[in-house]
Amino acid sequence: MNIRDPQGLIEKLKNLPPERMAEVEAFIDFLRTREDAERDAAADRLGRAMAKLAALDLPDLPPMSEDEVQAEVDAARRERRERLGADRR
Repeated sequence: MNIRDPQGLIEKLKNLPPERMAEVEAFIDFLRTREDAERDAAADRLGRAMAKLAALDLPDLPPMSEDEVQAEVDAARRERRERLGADRR
């Protein structure tokens, strides 16, 4: 959060009429709810992805090293470049 002058914000809030204060409070509640909803949606997406991953019948393979992962990424990029190059001809 980027508040330049929290005390100034508090003073502004103190000077608001009650009906405006109620609007500010409702807006703050809305922001909290939106953040909670976004977090919950992201957690749901992650949970679905993890369930799909768990459902795959993968053999028990040892974890890949960082070098092995990089080699896989490099190979996939090479294949993509070759495929894109072939499409341009």
